[in-house]
Amino acid sequence: MLKFTKDHEWLEIDGDVATVGITAYAAEQLGDLVFVQLPEIGTTLDKGQEVAVVESVKTASDVYAPLAGEVVEINEAVVNDPSIVNSDPEKTGWFFKLKLADLGSLDGLMDEAAYKELIG
Repeated sequence: MLKFTKDHEWLEIDGDVATVGITAYAAEQLGDLVFVQLPEIGTTLDKGQEVAVVESVKTASDVYAPLAGEVVEINEAVVNDPSIVNSDPEKTGWFFKLKLADLGSLDGLMDEAAYKELIG
């Protein structure tokens, strides 16, 4: 199941774990990424908490936790080569995996149709 946030993050849900990244729209708006900073495994996050930083040739931007949970895995590949996020933001360019604290909180996120309407 794929969900989206108004902050241009996508979540692929598998059981109680969400793989999180930024959308293709967000990657396009940022431009060529030159730096990605991810959270440490084991970090407990609250919804809306700053969790990662991305920097492009144009700007720096924070990435926020879409839901509460614990970081159980990070994608070292995007730290070592941020261009992966630009080339494949919604697959191999994922940022981290989050063990969700409350599956009911998924109801507050958008489906793909609603997200496409948001970005017009």
